[in-house]
Amino acid sequence: MRAVLRVVRRVLLVLVAIGAVAAAIVAVRGYALYRDVLAERPVEEAVEEARSAEGYVRVEELPDFYLRAVVAIEDHRFYEHPGFDVIAICRAAWHDLTTLSLEQGGSTITQQLAKNLFLTQEKDFSRKVAEVLLALDLEASYEKGEILELYVNTSYFGDGRTGIGPAARGYLGKEPSQMTEGECALMAGLPNAPSALSADPALAWARAELVLAQMERYGLA
Repeated sequence: MRAVLRVVRRVLLVLVAIGAVAAAIVAVRGYALYRDVLAERPVEEAVEEARSAEGYVRVEELPDFYLRAVVAIEDHRFYEHPGFDVIAICRAAWHDLTTLSLEQGGSTITQQLAKNLFLTQEKDFSRKVAEVLLALDLEASYEKGEILELYVNTSYFGDGRTGIGPAARGYLGKEPSQMTEGECALMAGLPNAPSALSADPALAWARAELVLAQMERYGLA
């Protein structure tokens, strides 16, 4: 029995060592990617480019209900975390490890903005490290309201429409400031799966119902 325990202990130590080496490699690659994207385009330059895009909508022109809907469905601890959410990351990591997938990333709104501005939608652990580092830079330079404004203006809503301005005008035929509460919930839900939701109105409205439920759950209705 003792011999078996010794073997199990050694195997566990080897696995821990392999995990530590893998984590170190991911961290180094992620940091290198972070440095590369900033060398190509600094944060301030990326933000100004986004703000100068046609159809950009300032946060004061957006319904407060819409902004609360986005926070409820995407990142309900948005105003509490420094750019990354440890709880969400741990939950997503546990899911991904147990399913051997990268289905969940635990990304905050700030991390998603970092991805919109600098990275592709490709999923891997090194990119997640770069995403977190970029999110910290964004949080250090911009207020939460500015980050939320940039996020909704750089998110993809499907059917070739990027940003809440083009999305509201294209799908609803109106300015974002004119959206009803139901339409706010609809627009808040689209970036989760833009291609699928924009092609299926019934599915999109079902997602809107989930947005409203999340707003109630987190006291944001």
